[in-house]
Amino acid sequence: MLTRKQMELLGFIHKRIQRDGVPPSFDEMKDALSLRSKSGIHRLITALEERGFIRRLAHRARAIEIVKLPEMMEHNGRAGFEPRVIEGDKVDQPRGAMVAKSTSATELPLLGRIAAGHPIEAIVDGAQNVAVPGQMLAGQGNHYALEVKGDSMIDAGINSGDIVVIRETPTAENGDIVVAQVDGYEATLKRFRRQGDMIALEAANPAYETRLLREGQVKVQGKLVGLIRTY
Repeated sequence: MLTRKQMELLGFIHKRIQRDGVPPSFDEMKDALSLRSKSGIHRLITALEERGFIRRLAHRARAIEIVKLPEMMEHNGRAGFEPRVIEGDKVDQPRGAMVAKSTSATELPLLGRIAAGHPIEAIVDGAQNVAVPGQMLAGQGNHYALEVKGDSMIDAGINSGDIVVIRETPTAENGDIVVAQVDGYEATLKRFRRQGDMIALEAANPAYETRLLREGQVKVQGKLVGLIRTY
């Protein structure tokens, strides 16, 4: 049994393969399903593969093969179907996720993007605000929000496109996930470890190496206190 989003994605892939002979790109899938980031598409693709509806072929671009279609799609004979609403019509929430109550939401400035991958210069413009559940704003001090770019923290439950809520602080304990400024301009989201007079910035993705830097090269600008994901 598939969720609505899984059905929509399967139908879109099927339609494009029939029309073009190749499946759509992840960007095209994201736009077609009105998702904020490609991480949501990755989760839907994985779910469809686990349920046996598609197959991904290794070492090939756009290598998605339709294995089977739900019975309702086969009878319909087209991708523009109207799927029925079924139970579980949502992507599973991450562990520790909270239901936000609109009555307790607080507006925070969305200051730009932060790298969760290879460090980049943070974009700081403060042009937007984001509503954040009040219970995320634990402790004293100023808070702000940043959009995550990159996948180096995926094993910590932080995906590209997520919004992270940061409490301003110049200090961190070992194991904290922090916004770290490197060499005065690079900004990155990583796990903080102090090793003598050196600072280790650890990724939560085995594809990325830990960066070991002199203490003077790293300035902690804030600590992660919350995460917001839009499906």
